[in-house]
Parts: sequence; C-alpha cells; structure tokens
Amino acid sequence: MNRTLSVSFEFFPPRSEKIAAQLRDTYRKLAALAPDYFSVTYGAGGTTRDKTFETVLEIQRETDIEAAPHLSCIGSTADEIRQILQDYRERGIRRIVALRGDLPSGMHADGDFHYANELVAFIRAETGDEFHIEVAAYPETHPQAPSYRTDLLNFKRKAEAGANGAITQYFYNADAYFFFVRDCRREGIDLPIIPGIMPITNYAQLARFSDMCGAEIPRWMRKRLESYRDDLDSIRAFGVEAVTHLCEKLIAGGVSGLHFYTMNRAEPTLTICRNLGLDR
Repeated sequence: MNRTLSVSFEFFPPRSEKIAAQLRDTYRKLAALAPDYFSVTYGAGGTTRDKTFETVLEIQRETDIEAAPHLSCIGSTADEIRQILQDYRERGIRRIVALRGDLPSGMHADGDFHYANELVAFIRAETGDEFHIEVAAYPETHPQAPSYRTDLLNFKRKAEAGANGAITQYFYNADAYFFFVRDCRREGIDLPIIPGIMPITNYAQLARFSDMCGAEIPRWMRKRLESYRDDLDSIRAFGVEAVTHLCEKLIAGGVSGLHFYTMNRAEPTLTICRNLGLDR
C-alpha cells in the first residue's frame, strides 16, 4: 500500500438521471479508496456550470471527500467569474481546476479572458490564497500550440500567475511526461505536475478523444487495440494491463500522484488502483 502517493479522480456532470445514477455508484465505489479529491468537468463555454456546481456539492455531501469544480474562462466576463468564485466560497469549495476551456461551436470568444493564466491571476487578485488552483499541462504539446517551446512558456505563465499544481493531459508514453517535467524544472517551474491517466475501455472513443486533444496512442498500442475489433472484454483486459504498467513506470520514476480520468466508470480505475496497491 502506497500512502505517500496522492490519488484523485475526475468525473463529468450527468445530463440524465440514468447517467446521474451511474455517477453516484462510481463515486461511492471510488470513495472507498480514500482519494485526495474528486474533480468535476465544466462544459465548453460554461454550458454545464450549474450541473458542475450541483455535482460537486452532492459529492462532498455524500462522500465527505473534497471535490474540485473545473472552471473555464473563455467567453466569460470578470463579473461572471467573480460571482462563481463567491458561490464556491460560500459553499466551502476551496479547490479549483482553472482552464481556458473551449467555446461551443458557432459562438464567438467574447469575454474578459483569453488564456488560463489570466484566469489564475484573476482568482488570486480576487481571493488571495483562499483557493488551491490546479491547471492543465500538456507533455505532448497542446494541439493548438505552434510549438513545444511556446506551449512550455504558456504553462510557465500559468505557474507564475499563482497555480498550486498541474494535471497533465493523458498520455501513454511515460518518457513524454518525464522529459516534459525535466524541461519544466530547467525553466524554473517547480510546482507539482501530476500525470493524468486515462483507462482504456473503448478504442473507437479513445481514438476520437486522442485525435482532438493531441494525445498520442503509440503505434504498437493502436495495432493491438485494432486487432481486438469489437471484442470489448479483450480491449478492457489489455487496457488495464497497459495502463497499470504505465502507472508502475511513473511511480518508479518518482511521481507524487496520479489523476484518473474515469469517464464516470468505476471498475477500470478501481482495478488499476488495486493492481498498484492503492486501495487504501
């Protein structure tokens, strides 16, 4: 059992009662692992703002585990973000995942914020150190960044604006993470950088996500997953084995924590955590 490693789990807010019931089952099962916190995503352009808030409050009430709402700023005004922060403070929320976010298709990027570092700086100016702020990091480079170096400096600006820590985009190449952290340290970025871990349960879905967000699925892994075709049991078994091995390499390399993108499913993440001896 590794009690020194932080563990956290991410969910998305439900849009139907069926998905809400599945999420409740998921967070109750994962709560048994005594995670450091849960996080809840925020739809493009703030489209799930209320659902995100409601889900965070429900999780904290039902599990007594800290829950962190994602907060994206693009398309938002300073007054809107100020009100959200006030709502969070009044309800005892003290951890935020601060992101630039995306706009829904067809919307214009009107608002007072254009980048996540501006949101982090605004939160600090408005609330001081009341919030623990996590930001995003991209070991394989943000898909919209013109270069690796540009993306690294964008990340540095978020750190300098007052972020407490970072969660990476998921990846399946441990060296991409280790080289990214090395480059961050050389650049003077010293905040914790926690690897984001995506369990593999559906290859077609994973391939779509990865194409959109720039996360590479290594060729050997793609070929293995493609060979299983519609055999979901084999995909999931291979996924658990491959992601467990990835986490083992990260832990051996000295990471301080793991953040799991659960997709509101308990079992794959539970199995990986048990394989790693993290079922506290």
